[in-house]
Amino acid sequence: MDTPAEELHGTGTSGTFGTEQGMKKMSNIYESAANTLGIFNSPCLTKVELRVACKGISDRDALSKPDPCVILKMQSHGQWFEVDRTEVIRTCINPVFSKLFTVDFYFEEVQRLRFEVHDISSNHNGLKEADFLGGMECTLGQIVSQRKLSKSLLKHGNTAGKSSITVIAEELSGNDDYVELSFSARKLDDKDFFSKSDPFLEIFRVNDDATQQLVHRTEVVMNNLNPAWKTFKVSVNSLCSGDQDRRLKCIVWDWDSNGKHDFIGEFSSTFKEMRGAMEGRQVQWECINPKYKAKKKNYKNSGIVILNQCKIHKMHSFLDYIMGGCQIQFTVAIDFTASNGDPRNSCSLHYIHPYQPNEYLKALVAVGEICQDYDSDKMFPAFGFGARIPPEYKVSHDFAINFNEDNPECAGIQGVVEAYQSCLPKLQLYGPTNIAPIIQKVAKSASEETNTKEASQYFILLILTDGVITDMADTREAIVHASHLPMSVIIVGVGNADFSDMQMLDGDDGILRSPKGEPVLRDIVQFVPFRNFKHASPAALAKSVLAEVPNQVVDYYNGKGIKPKCMSEYESSRTLAP
Repeated sequence: MDTPAEELHGTGTSGTFGTEQGMKKMSNIYESAANTLGIFNSPCLTKVELRVACKGISDRDALSKPDPCVILKMQSHGQWFEVDRTEVIRTCINPVFSKLFTVDFYFEEVQRLRFEVHDISSNHNGLKEADFLGGMECTLGQIVSQRKLSKSLLKHGNTAGKSSITVIAEELSGNDDYVELSFSARKLDDKDFFSKSDPFLEIFRVNDDATQQLVHRTEVVMNNLNPAWKTFKVSVNSLCSGDQDRRLKCIVWDWDSNGKHDFIGEFSSTFKEMRGAMEGRQVQWECINPKYKAKKKNYKNSGIVILNQCKIHKMHSFLDYIMGGCQIQFTVAIDFTASNGDPRNSCSLHYIHPYQPNEYLKALVAVGEICQDYDSDKMFPAFGFGARIPPEYKVSHDFAINFNEDNPECAGIQGVVEAYQSCLPKLQLYGPTNIAPIIQKVAKSASEETNTKEASQYFILLILTDGVITDMADTREAIVHASHLPMSVIIVGVGNADFSDMQMLDGDDGILRSPKGEPVLRDIVQFVPFRNFKHASPAALAKSVLAEVPNQVVDYYNGKGIKPKCMSEYESSRTLAP
């Protein structure tokens, strides 16, 4: 990087950023951080929304229809990782999914995608027992260039059946705002003989070519002619492509378990009209069944649909928060359990080779060097766990590696490296591998930060460990608690242990829950085995473990409705897409 380190970073107090010099420092932080992550000078050209629909999917059990769900996977370093999944649609062979996938589009990278269709039975959402109904592989570039890509779904052994999948790509324009809508209805027509209708609402955007695009499908409210559907969020771009006068077609259906839903009625609106529900007012429409209207003389309507609230949420980006003076507080925790091997032995994972850094040091430097660009004081707390420490040689799971409990901070990544090397001869490597105490320690600092109600500090905890953790239940509890705080946890597995149990902490495979069953509020853990990157560049490891952090920062602050701190100077200089 060209810019000298001392010029890059402000003093850490937002007071200096109002001055011209302060703003220059801020923009330098911004550029250096962005260049390091490769997010400023354009790699990520745009975000793309992908919509998915399938046709003719058949269940292995010929007598019943499948309950399909589509899982999106991306390829990284030859391995497939789950990115997201759609909702499950019950008993349906031609599903049009309401949930969309939002992915970053990098023009200069080949981004391989895999769409897998699974039949997920109603009693669980796990994939282990789910039936695989077919998959399709392509690149994001193919979908973006064609706008709409339809391909056959391939079964195991790459045999094509009669089923197909269609993916439609839409670029997210400069408007990333979200709108929150809350609908209810009253006096809907009754379509069921023995009970009342089971209504759900679908909203379609009418495109310029008169085609209709599903924007949202509500849940079904059973046996109720006066339903109140759950509040939902949808991007303004998705709802009306940024055009407030674009026609929206809304249809109310009576759900049927066989998938043949009965039409109750429909109405048209625009986002402009829906915005009328912003000031605590209601907007309502008559729900009309055109057939009944044509046939019945005294027909009024098939019910009334009411929009109870319309809230617009301004979405800020990761760089908005960094530019606003949000500091990344980077903490490292190192595993000093006996399974690492005696540090004096060249086979030990902690062996200090004169010319060749060990895996702990490689991982620490790769991740730390990027994080330090976002931290003005460059002071990093560094802890160890699983060792007996002087003077009493009691086992500790959260000791400062500089042995200064009052101030565990080290000066720069180099300071962490030096503290690590000098503490090794003084420790007795022991056990067990407990990481809950260190997560709780950082969570305590993050918890204090929440009292400021500002986006000023976000905490990243890097845990380097050689084995599967012993206190899994406590760790799950600590992660669920931490998911409510401004922090993320990155775990790098060092050495050749079996890390399969660690994958469950990374919520990508499903939702991580505490032992009591409480789900994480947001996915904050990223787990990576170092061996996957042994022959790759440090940048590849850093990119992999830090890829999710910008979104985690944004999800946290946007979810709490916290705006970037000093936005005014930055916003005035930022050109927004029309």
